[in-house]
This record gives sequence, C-alpha cells and structure tokens, in this order.
Amino acid sequence: MTQSNETTRRWLRRAGSARLEFGADYNPDQWPREVWDDDVRAMRAAGVTVVSLAIFSWARLEPRDGVYDFAWLDEVMDLLHAGGISVDLATATASPPPWLTRSHPEILPVTRTGETLWPGARQHWRPTSPVFREYALRLVRELANRYADHPALVAWHVNNELGCHNVYDFSDDAAAAFRIWLRARYGTVEALNHAWGTAFWSQRYDDFEEVLPPRLAASHPNPTQQLDFKRFSSDALKDHLCAERDLLREITPDVPVTTNFMVMGETKGMNFADWAAEIDFVSNDHYVLPGPQARDELSFSANLTGNIAGGRPWFLMEHSTSAVNWQPVNVAKKAGELERDSLTHVAHGADAVCFFQWRQSRAGAEKYHSAMLPHAGTDSDLFRDVARLGERLRELAPIAGSHRGRAAVGIVFDWESWWVSEHDSHPTERLRYRQEALDWYTALLDAGIRVDVLPVGGPLEEYRVLIAPILHVVPAALADRLRDWVTAGGHLVTTYFSAVVDENDHIWLGGYPGALRDLLGIRIEEFGPLLDHESVELDNGTTGTIWTDRIDVTGDDVEVLARYKTGDQAERAAVTRRRAGAGSAAYISTRLGPEGIGTLLPGLLGPAGVSGELPAELGGRVELAVRGDHWFLINRTDEPVDLGALPGAGILPARGVTVIRRS
Repeated sequence: MTQSNETTRRWLRRAGSARLEFGADYNPDQWPREVWDDDVRAMRAAGVTVVSLAIFSWARLEPRDGVYDFAWLDEVMDLLHAGGISVDLATATASPPPWLTRSHPEILPVTRTGETLWPGARQHWRPTSPVFREYALRLVRELANRYADHPALVAWHVNNELGCHNVYDFSDDAAAAFRIWLRARYGTVEALNHAWGTAFWSQRYDDFEEVLPPRLAASHPNPTQQLDFKRFSSDALKDHLCAERDLLREITPDVPVTTNFMVMGETKGMNFADWAAEIDFVSNDHYVLPGPQARDELSFSANLTGNIAGGRPWFLMEHSTSAVNWQPVNVAKKAGELERDSLTHVAHGADAVCFFQWRQSRAGAEKYHSAMLPHAGTDSDLFRDVARLGERLRELAPIAGSHRGRAAVGIVFDWESWWVSEHDSHPTERLRYRQEALDWYTALLDAGIRVDVLPVGGPLEEYRVLIAPILHVVPAALADRLRDWVTAGGHLVTTYFSAVVDENDHIWLGGYPGALRDLLGIRIEEFGPLLDHESVELDNGTTGTIWTDRIDVTGDDVEVLARYKTGDQAERAAVTRRRAGAGSAAYISTRLGPEGIGTLLPGLLGPAGVSGELPAELGGRVELAVRGDHWFLINRTDEPVDLGALPGAGILPARGVTVIRRS
C-alpha cells in the first residue's frame, strides 16, 4: 500500500468559481437512448451540476471477457459535458458480471457458516481474491486510459459502498490473507499467542498456517481473534480501495479519487476514520432510519463524517429524495424534510448534495426507491421540490470551501470499542455502543449545546469537554493521553463498560474501569447488567436501564453527583466526578437515555464553562451548526420557530433551515 495523501487533499477537477455541487447516481444504461436527451434537459432544469456514472455497469462495459464496449459511455460523457454537467466516473467494479463468476466461482464470498454468496444481487466478490483483483484492475486501467482527458471527468469513484454486503468473507482466500496480515502485525506466532490468550481452551498455535478466520465454531470464538478479524476485514477492503486508487493515480495523476463511505446507523464493519487518509476527499452515503431520533441520527452521522474529513468539505454521494425500498415499511418524506435533510449535511461540511438516483428505475430491486426524477416525471411535487433545492444550493454557493467550526464539546467515537463492546460472551447482549453515543448527542442538542462527533484519533486536545461513551478499548497510550489532557484542564465524561480492556481485548486487572480507574477515583469489582424488565432509580429523578455498576469511591476528592435510590445499589454512587489537576473526570454507571443525560448536563458542563450559543428560548428546538462565518439554524420540530432574538433571522418554518452570516 502506498503512503496516504494527507497533505495533498484535492476537490473536484473543475474550473470556475466555487459552488455547492448537486446531482445523483445516473444509470443511463437502464434506459433507451431516446431518454438520455430528456434526462440532460431535466437535469439542467433542476440545477444538477454533477452525476456519478457507471457504478454498476461492468457487464455493459465488458460484456465478455476482454471485450469492451465504451461507445455508449463515450456518448453519455459527451452528452453530459455538452449540458454543463460534470462526471464522477465510477470504476464499475462493485458487481462482477455473470461471465466472470461463471468462469471463476472462486471469487464468490463465503459466510461464517460456509455458505457461498451467489450472484443475483450485488457485491458478490471477495476483497482478498487475487483473481477478482486482477480482473477489476484490468477494467480500471481501460477506463482510466480512455477517459483520462475527458473534459467532463472531475473525479474517480472507486467501486461503491465498499463492504456493504461483503465486509466479512471467511473463504480460503480470506484465511490466507488473514495469516499474512497477522504475521505483519505480530511478527511471531508467540506474540500472537500472547495477544490472543491462546492458553485458554487449548488454542495455542505452533504455526501461523494453523490459524483460521473465526468461522462457525462449537462455542464462542476467541475474542481477540474476532477483533483481529474485524481489523483485518476493514484493512482488506481498504487495500482494495488503495489498489484501484494507485492505478488511477498512475494514469490520471491530476484527477482526484474518492469512494463512498457509509457513516450511518449500525454500519460498523469498516473503520472509515482509518480509511479517510487514503482518498483525496471524503464521500458518504446516508439514509434516514425510522425512529424518534431519526433526524438526530442524520445530524450525528453528518457531524462524524465532517470530522472524519478533518473539518474539510466532503461529498454527500447518496441520500434519498423521499422513501427508500429496503425498510419493512417505506414512508415518504414530509414537506420540508427533503431540504432539511440535505442542508443538515451541508451544515456539517458537505460541499456536494447528491442522491440515489437521478431517474427512478422501472425494473430491478430498487424500482420503489425514490429518485430526483420520480416515476411521475417532471410534473410532480417531488421534482419541483428537487428543483427548489437546486436553487437553494446555488444561493448558498458562498459557503463552498469553508470548514466546519469547532465546538467546545466533543463526543469521542471509536470503531474498535464499538466492535469489542458488542462481542459475544459479555455481561449483556443488550448494550448498543452507537445508541449510547447518539443519546448523548440528542441530549446536547436538546440543551442547545453544539457538539462535534470525532474519531478517537482526532484532535482531542482542542476540546474543553470530551464525552467518551462506552470507550471500552483503552490502550495504555490512550489512557495516558486522556490523563494528560484532563490534568491540563480538560473535562472528561465517560460511562459504564469503559476502559475495561486494552488493544488485545485483555482485561485491565485490579478492578474496573481499569485503564482510567485512578483518574476517575472509583473502583468497580463486578458489573451489574439489568434484565429487560429491570430498571434503577437515581436520586435526581432519572431512571437507568441495561446496566448498573456497584461503585466504590476510592478518592477523597471524588464528588458524587447522583446516587442510586432503589435496589441493592441504594445509596451507592451512580454518577461521580473527580477533580484532577486543572480538569475533571466524570463517570456515569447506567444508561439514562437522552432525557436522563439532559438532567446531568448542567453539572457536567458547568466546570468547563460550556453553555449554549443560541438564546435560551431556542434551545432544543433549533440545532446550530457553524461553517466558516455562517450559522445554520435547523428546525428540529414540526412547528415554526420564532428566531426573533437573532438579528434578521425571522421565522424558521417547520422542518426548515435558515442560514445567516455572523461576524
């Protein structure tokens, strides 16, 4: 793998003044030629500036082994360029064609239970297959050579949603690649045995060749083997990304390269924070997930994407204009939600707003998924809403290129803690890492507090308050980093099941939360997971679920902010804070949900001097996001909000977004 390009970030290869890009995936090969001219005319009417092209076109581009058909793509590229529309050209490697899987079924992924994932959907390829890699790179080379100098080409789009369906492959190819990865990580089999704790259950290895992926086993597979396989699987996809990227850079060094992440919901197999340095600009796909925190989750994901991008502008590659097709019930968006969803991403750093897809499909698995141009055509409310969004984005062009404004509070997000905290053979299977982080985010929005969601490797030292929910995996270096930051004046808040294990998923001995026990001034001997029907009451009026800890306060300087009121824990500390140097470290021992967290926030944020930046009457109803010298005011409610306390802001419509310039 080549070196990352952290110092050579680039945006789209295009001339002209800065703008917010607007567009969609475009799949002209699904339609007859006479439709293409209509598409370009409608795109221009809607204000489209860019499309992602040829994402799933491998079978059309290479209909037979080594036989290429680029004539149709040449025509589409020329047509789009003549219409003033740029192209983010995909490498088309996301779904191999039938002739390839027929000739080489050994590229097909294998599940944990030994089942083959057959063709018929998409992403039916092994990330570690040398055969697939050979054919994929052959296609990439043909595309790069043919379109290197095409004036419509502004970026390369590697593959598509890497790992969406094939992140975990347990094939023999994966086993061989896993062993190579392990040799590079540990050097010797003795070091692997130590890291994996193979003295347990007679798992000691004498040779790397004895190691397998964590396939279906008689009981719980080795926990560190599971963790390393997750690390390896993310790295294997990243390695494929880099292989395509390196070839594109060799042939077209002036064309930026990206791929679409999926920072959303429970998509957790790919460590996108680790991938970000490998591409010229970060791109993301996001879809609203139903539930009471649906729009907060959108904001959370956009916020995290912006921080994965290091505060630089990023590309929203896909979201939906209205209903999707893959949920149990697919509900159309309400009036205003199309624009609010889009502008929330812009508020958190997106300089491009794109959808899946341009024209709603007539056939196939996604024919009921909404698009910019619906089945009803241009004479539809949805298309008119799309065109209005295009106009709004043109008006917001001065924002393009500006960076996200840093908040005083950060929520620390760690993929490895997400993976490990939800492993099997744990105190409870009810714990949900991302939900706990989202609850803190919602509580802060409810309190009118602006917050950043940032990867654990990000600039932690630049925040006054860090909230680290279920920061389960804490290597010694991270513990030292947090301790130094607190002593220097930072205020840390962490929660149950944090700092329990090191980078090898080994317990920090001596009592929980081991790596941060002295900093927090507490000690826990045994966890107290709660049954589904159980809850605990705190003396501040809040209720805890899922988890409770029997806390022993070990430091004389520890302040108890709340105690348990009922059950075996009655009168014991539930929420603590210890002053350490110029800062403090707090611990919350149960899941409180957004409302319960909100009760604690004044006491947790007060020592850091953090308060809302909006007038108190807007707190909770309006989300504030900052880009450069612009404030985005996002209505979180279904009712109009009077922004009269802010000069020139007026009335914020239900589900509306107002952007004002601040000095």
